[in-house]
Amino acid sequence: MPITGFDHVALPTSQPEAMIRFYGALGFRVPDVEAWRRSGWPFFVIAFGDQKINFHTPAMWQKPDFTLRGPTAQPGCGDLCFVWEGGAAALERMLDGAGVERVAGPVELEGARGRGRSVYVRDPDANLLEFIVYDEPGEGDAPRS
Repeated sequence: MPITGFDHVALPTSQPEAMIRFYGALGFRVPDVEAWRRSGWPFFVIAFGDQKINFHTPAMWQKPDFTLRGPTAQPGCGDLCFVWEGGAAALERMLDGAGVERVAGPVELEGARGRGRSVYVRDPDANLLEFIVYDEPGEGDAPRS
């Protein structure tokens, strides 16, 4: 199959500065944020790995003639899962350090790469974020070699 992955996702936001602070505290990159603030561009980027999220500000998603989005997309419509490769303990420390409240987890489930353990949180717009950790034995599992 020639499709190999996501390049980016676009989500509307009602709170651009709160989103920049939140995602920055979680370790996401916010490239060109100062240029974005000076320019008045109607979207900004949050980056991680080789992917990014384009956040559309109200100046963009509230325009009736802006049709390159889902017709019902409003802040809080996202449900995203991120792969965390630093181990479950490091994920917990990172979330604690950022002051992020858990919605659920850790819970074991099946992800795109197999079994993993996930923790769920919400961002300032109430998008659901899942962080999944693969390749760690669960409680009672034998260690993997």
